[in-house]
Amino acid sequence: MTDTTLDQSAVPLFAIDPLGTDRHGEAALMRDLGPVVRAVLPGGVRMWVVTDYTLLAELTADPRVGRDWRTWEALRRGEIPDDWPLLGMIRLNNLMARDGAEHRRLRRPLTRTFTRTRVERMAPRIDEIVTTMLDDLPRQAAADGTVDLRRHYAYPFPMQVICELIGVPQAWWARFRALIDTVIRADTTAEQFLAAQQERHELFKRLFAMRRAEPADDLTSALLATVGEDAGEAFTDEELEDTLWTLIGAGHETSISLIVNATRALLTHPEQRAMVRDGDSATWGQVVEETLRWDSPVGNFPARFPTEDITVAGVTIPRGDAILAPWSGVNRDPGQYGESADRFDITRPVKRHLAFGSGPHVCIGPALARLEAMAALPPLFARYPHMRLAVDAADLAPVPSIFSNSVTGLPVHLGPRNPD
Repeated sequence: MTDTTLDQSAVPLFAIDPLGTDRHGEAALMRDLGPVVRAVLPGGVRMWVVTDYTLLAELTADPRVGRDWRTWEALRRGEIPDDWPLLGMIRLNNLMARDGAEHRRLRRPLTRTFTRTRVERMAPRIDEIVTTMLDDLPRQAAADGTVDLRRHYAYPFPMQVICELIGVPQAWWARFRALIDTVIRADTTAEQFLAAQQERHELFKRLFAMRRAEPADDLTSALLATVGEDAGEAFTDEELEDTLWTLIGAGHETSISLIVNATRALLTHPEQRAMVRDGDSATWGQVVEETLRWDSPVGNFPARFPTEDITVAGVTIPRGDAILAPWSGVNRDPGQYGESADRFDITRPVKRHLAFGSGPHVCIGPALARLEAMAALPPLFARYPHMRLAVDAADLAPVPSIFSNSVTGLPVHLGPRNPD
């Protein structure tokens, strides 16, 4: 941070591609424009973007920068319509959108219930799900022999895990997948956005009624049981709904992208794949961490709001303006990772990354994401050691989203199964 300020008119404007056509190329262009740029989002909405790894890490830890959308001046002035689809990732009533004491109030019950122990207790069940899905993959082959690993493996697996953890009935899983897709995709219409919001309200209302009548060993029941324990920490139903909605969205979408991106990385980097062919869990851990850095599941994430004017790299960001965090972009910042920042290298000495954010609003679910990736990836490559991409990597279509950083499909030829 510096006290030397620039005129805002001198800060470059950059139109974000809502379809994520070239996420990393776009991030590089913004870095070339400077450490701070103004991004133009769909609908003409403007947000600040900090493109430098260190500056963004400092910004997200700055107590003068919060997540409460009620301080967003453009929204207060009525410049953001209620049916703007990207509001689904911003206008929430949970810990992601609260600061200070309110953030701590909402985070404490969650950290007491969504624990590493609870997640690790699911490990045998997760392994069982993986084995069943791997057994089924050959039966999912299309007429040309290809299997879409995203559709038939990476996509259903984390949704099943997070829904079982939360206690969502199996009959609802497909609807929740569709609702999450609606929220993250850039081609969602205003009508679709509003309909999705209404449907998820109705589903959670039914879920809470079910778990109040018949509590189970799941996260919903555990969180409902905390209500009334301490009036200073009790969730309202709206806060609980938005908390669980965020857990389902993040626990589903992030893990899909991590599994898909890691698989794609290994299939397109044979020398790295050779290193892990006979590797142990530590080697696979390096694959997961390097994927989180090199191809972070979250592209851009909104939004933070300064509670007072702040200066970043000579640019004053006014109080109440919105800031977009380009997590996948800064994780390839040459200033942090050197000239090899764009290279996938599991032996990279610098392991730290911002794939799960930073500061007081850091993601609460990295343990689950890592557990799922470590459960899904090694047995996939062990079971199908000759697996290869069925198309050129350049032909894989990106998910049309500002937030999600992955591809819509991952067609492969499985090859012969390992007899072991």
